[in-house]
Amino acid sequence: MPQSDRMPLQRDRPRDMLKDITIGQYYPGHSIIHKLDPRVKLLGTLVFIVSLFAFGSVSSYIAATAALGIVIALSGVPLSYIMRGLKAIFILMVITALFNLFLTPGTEIVRFWKLKITAEGLRMTIHMIFRLTYLIAGSSIMTLTTTPNQLTDGLETGLKALNRIHVPVHEIAMIMSIALRFIPILMDETDRIMRAQEARGADFTSGGIIRRAKALVPLLVPLFVSAFRRANDLALAMEARGYHGGEGRTKMKPLICRRRDYIAYLLIAAYAVLMFLLWKYVRVQLPIPAGV
Repeated sequence: MPQSDRMPLQRDRPRDMLKDITIGQYYPGHSIIHKLDPRVKLLGTLVFIVSLFAFGSVSSYIAATAALGIVIALSGVPLSYIMRGLKAIFILMVITALFNLFLTPGTEIVRFWKLKITAEGLRMTIHMIFRLTYLIAGSSIMTLTTTPNQLTDGLETGLKALNRIHVPVHEIAMIMSIALRFIPILMDETDRIMRAQEARGADFTSGGIIRRAKALVPLLVPLFVSAFRRANDLALAMEARGYHGGEGRTKMKPLICRRRDYIAYLLIAAYAVLMFLLWKYVRVQLPIPAGV
């Protein structure tokens, strides 16, 4: 294939990486997961994340895998779309895994020069990979099946009791909603700036990692300028419309729990009980080879 035919594919790779960020994006659909009350999905995600870190046995991971697989199947979101979100943190996962693998003290298994792999380090690395993978997948399901407005309403309504101890629940929910809304906007803005700079001769693909990282530095200044400008415009718009916080505000579409939501609450409680019972009575640890 001629070099001129390969160049467009190579030059599109940095922009393709932006599409791998799935957190904060909404995947339209009409599945049962899409129709659930956002408070149910927030609670379910919280219980799922807590179970990953509180119960670390093989049986618990099998139950978590089954629960996550059922939710993904019911959501109608393609598994490949969810797994794309893992590409954004792949480097972070590799670095964390290496630190846990070589720097955790314990029973030595293999030694490479001054570095050694211990049984405890290997076990912690496997736990970390499982937890981060399921954490990203579970969080992605919540954001992909829930609009930012629904997340804001669900978070504000679910934490409404904290207003009694003067916790600014409405402001926290508003900040999270705005942050989620800005993720796809900033991704589109980054793509637009990259196209403009490529049209002026910028090269984001050739060279090693350090050179490509330096080539991305000129993106930061216009990206930050655009972000601050959008934030200022949003603040002016909110002030012009008389926004003064959540006190006295009403909802055009108030959240109402339906039969499917109560059933989902029961299933979440059953999942939490099952995970505790598996951890308590069927605690199967990861098989780690003995030291050599």
